[in-house]
Amino acid sequence: MRHMPLSQDALNQLFLEARTHNANPNPWLDRDVPDELLEQVWNLARMGPTAANNSPARIVFVKSKEAKAKLDACMDDGNKPKTLAAPATAIIGMDLAFYDHLAKLYPVAPGAKSWFDWMNDEQILPVALRNASLQGAYLMIAARALGLDCGPMSGFDAAKVDAAFFAGTKVRSNFIVNLGYGDDAKLYPRSPRLSFAEACTIA
Repeated sequence: MRHMPLSQDALNQLFLEARTHNANPNPWLDRDVPDELLEQVWNLARMGPTAANNSPARIVFVKSKEAKAKLDACMDDGNKPKTLAAPATAIIGMDLAFYDHLAKLYPVAPGAKSWFDWMNDEQILPVALRNASLQGAYLMIAARALGLDCGPMSGFDAAKVDAAFFAGTKVRSNFIVNLGYGDDAKLYPRSPRLSFAEACTIA
């Protein structure tokens, strides 16, 4: 079955009927997102491919009142209400020292760490950003696959987020995703997308 298309219902849930829930002040239904479900989301998302399986994404799932207060102080004003209201918020971080794990993650190349450990943070950043962004996208698809809705956003002070949630590490914040069960009555009209002809070529 691996080479068979997903059902139309699955495609609808993942893409065609899935929506970004970002209305203010609260686009979410009053329904908890259990910790066990967040673990399931990660266990799916982690299986998506990254370069040399480098897996630089580091996720903080913000749920407690204390953590929400810390995050609220980092958000742009327009993103505060919907983020505070979200049952859970995923901070998608990227570890600039991801290469420290390559001996475990990429055993087919025992010397893979040496490809990166001579680089400074500025040189490492594009690699970490590219692959952590992929993993953040996988996380959203995994969340949708497990019945959750997503509200991805930028609109935050990255330095403040790093200080509040990643202090003392080489992890830097990339983007943020609110997670929960969205209230469809509060959705904005769907925005257009570019057609194949507008966005793609076959060479």
